[in-house]
Amino acid sequence: MHLNLIYVIIDGLGDRPVEELGNKTPLEAAATPNMDSLAKNGETGMMYTVGKGIAPESDVGVISILGYNPFKYHTGRGPLEALGSEVHMNDGDLALRCNFATLGSGNKIVDRRAGRNLAVEEAAELSKAINEGVKFESYPANFEFKNTIVHRGVLVIRSERKPLSGNISNTDPAYSRVEGFGVAEVDIEMTLKTCTPLEETEKAIISAKLVNEFTKKSYLVLDKHDVNEKRATQGKLKANLILTRDAGHLVPKFFNINERYGVRFACLADMPVERGIAKLAGMHMVALPPPSEDIERDYIHRVEKLRHLLPRYNCLYLHIKGPDVPSHDGNPHLKKRLITAIDKHLFGKLLQKIKMEDHIICITADHSTPCELKAHSDDPVPLLVSGNKIEGDNVHKFSEKECRKGSLGVLEQGIELMPKLIARLKG
Repeated sequence: MHLNLIYVIIDGLGDRPVEELGNKTPLEAAATPNMDSLAKNGETGMMYTVGKGIAPESDVGVISILGYNPFKYHTGRGPLEALGSEVHMNDGDLALRCNFATLGSGNKIVDRRAGRNLAVEEAAELSKAINEGVKFESYPANFEFKNTIVHRGVLVIRSERKPLSGNISNTDPAYSRVEGFGVAEVDIEMTLKTCTPLEETEKAIISAKLVNEFTKKSYLVLDKHDVNEKRATQGKLKANLILTRDAGHLVPKFFNINERYGVRFACLADMPVERGIAKLAGMHMVALPPPSEDIERDYIHRVEKLRHLLPRYNCLYLHIKGPDVPSHDGNPHLKKRLITAIDKHLFGKLLQKIKMEDHIICITADHSTPCELKAHSDDPVPLLVSGNKIEGDNVHKFSEKECRKGSLGVLEQGIELMPKLIARLKG
């Protein structure tokens, strides 16, 4: 029998009980009859996406649960963002994940995401101004800055002489760097950080100096720009600062996931970092419009894309960003509503279109983002694997609490999952 794997990662799905939701998590409080049905008829468990004690960013979590050891393959989020955004980089270039943010007086950051309401047209105009108006003087180098989704962007700095180094600190105070991984900070002082070298090498010193020069000069371009003057008159926050984090200077070298497992993978992902990871893995990339205000239309469109891909690809990786955003804003009610919408419009429509005996569906998350923290945590995430001949394990709801009772137990590392899925796919 020809089997297909539909692998759905719901970004930031995991959470902790919230008093406002009757001491339930947003997933537990949401109406999820379709995911509950899959859980009831499948295997469930919990998973540390990287390992105990690690609160991973999305890039590290996704690399791990796609079957790559992040301690071996991860070279910084910046290169992944660049690759997923179609910004070219070579080894020795410096790539960084960026945010448009709002800087107030005294180096205080008013908002790390410039109000989360930066229009694509505004971001594109500001990016153009940065690329045209900023020139390096501290060292012979040039750069390319590109806005991606809403307030997000990517920066690649290219030295005209010696290679640069990603072993530098973040200017974004919300994330620190631990052994090359981006780690969320919980108790943070919202102040712009100076980029510093994390190793005593000339290339790290030069790289940090270039980032600081870029930060200062781009602020001078952005603060008085017409776009920001207009935003201020409209009562919106200025997007006058570029925050940088998770630098990297090496293009990651992944094994080809199709060749390793004898499958054909296609990727449907919205965000540049997941697209970059999937490209490196050798997946077929599917063009998607950016997420819109019409959630129902977005998810139905993705279901239709999945259906058309199934005859040609037997493994489909679908990454859903939705619930992570309200988690960072500390909004459990919106997170609950988005999970309900995913269940209704994505899984509700999908399960009407496919025969479960011909498919294996895996649903999990890349990390937990508890609303109480407004940041990623090291909590394990719920996991279900359902379809084909898989039998239920007496769990009747897809939630953190119920999945702890499941037959899959607790996976100590995310890299354990992919071989299990391939084993079920191959029968």
